[in-house]
Amino acid sequence: MPDLTLWIALSLTDHIGSKTLGALLRHFGGDPAAILAADTAELQQVVGVGPKIARSIQAINLDEVRQSLAEWETTDISILTLASPNGAYPPRLLEIEDPPATLFVRGCGPPLFDRAVSIVGTRSPSAEAAQWAYQLGAELTQAGFTVVSGLALGIDTAAHEGALSAAAGRTVAVLGCGLFNIYPPENQALAQRCAMRGAILSEVHPAAPPSAPRLVARNRIISGLSDALIVVETTATGGAMHAARFAQRQQRPVYTFNLPASGNRELLANGAHQLDAHSHSLDVLIEQLLGE
Repeated sequence: MPDLTLWIALSLTDHIGSKTLGALLRHFGGDPAAILAADTAELQQVVGVGPKIARSIQAINLDEVRQSLAEWETTDISILTLASPNGAYPPRLLEIEDPPATLFVRGCGPPLFDRAVSIVGTRSPSAEAAQWAYQLGAELTQAGFTVVSGLALGIDTAAHEGALSAAAGRTVAVLGCGLFNIYPPENQALAQRCAMRGAILSEVHPAAPPSAPRLVARNRIISGLSDALIVVETTATGGAMHAARFAQRQQRPVYTFNLPASGNRELLANGAHQLDAHSHSLDVLIEQLLGE
């Protein structure tokens, strides 16, 4: 396995996203050391790498990265990379187009990713939709699935809470910020409970603040970790639509409810599977997932 320091150094370098890092790794045979040793001209042979990124790579200070790693080791953070041994890195993420090169994880680890369903939706749900999200979280985790969501207010919170309401419920919160900078701050306590009964994880620096691009990008991880994605309620411009589009590209089935919300109408019109409020609809979904 390549030196963890090298993976961290590259994955946290300014201006390098998961796609650019993937292109660099392919060009240099999967060897982070070769990337760091390359000169500017060779780095710029890689698609997506210009002078700014090349300079960022050459400015990497490995001593600073090692110091950060030593500090993180004292805070119960596990670090997974594409090169992690023994299947520690979530296998489903290896199937997607641009898997995160590095995951910072606080919680229980790999067994969480055996069977999983994502539940997402609006931050301002109807009372009916919030109740459905809670019920879905509880029933799916009772059936043996890990519930994955994004820790946002509204539907995400209800799904996490539903999963945690079950005696052996497990849930994973995927963040668009660093593990030291929980967003939204109202869900600090919920994040701690998720870590105790599941995990919280992020691909960005543990101290990174939330940003719109990070919140969007984390949706590909939410959908990528899962066997299926359920969009409970959303507008056509809501963040949950990003998760749905990622899921479709990743060939994950998308489910939603027949609600008047514009996002639900759009998803159903584009081929999403319809759920109803009755348990038999969820029973069919669970049977389908268990049979795969």
